[in-house]
Amino acid sequence: MRLEAARSLTVWLWAAVVLSLLAWVTAGYPWPICILAALPLLAPLSGLKRGRRHTYAWATLFAIPYLAFAMTELLVNPAARWVAAMSLLLVFGWFCTMILFLRVSRVHRE
Repeated sequence: MRLEAARSLTVWLWAAVVLSLLAWVTAGYPWPICILAALPLLAPLSGLKRGRRHTYAWATLFAIPYLAFAMTELLVNPAARWVAAMSLLLVFGWFCTMILFLRVSRVHRE
C-alpha cells in the first residue's frame, strides 16, 4: 500500500471512530458524555493529517482505551451491543491502519 493511501485511510477511520463515539447516544448514553469521549481524539488529528510518524506512534497507544471500552460494553451491556461492535471494529481498523502507516513509512538504512 502506498504511503498516501495509508495516511488517507487512517484519517477517514479516525473520523469514523469519532462518529461512532457520538453514536453512543442511541444506546442511552447522555450526549455530553459522548462528546467528552470524542474530544481527546482531536489531539492527534493534526499530526495524522500531516503524516508525522511520531504522532502515529503515540496515537496507537491512544486508541487502546477506546478498544477496551468498546470491548467491555460489547460483553456486558446488551442494550449497546450493536454500537459497541461498530465502535470496536472501527477503532481496531484505525489502530491497524496506523500500524500500517508506520510500517510503510519506515526509513530503510543500509
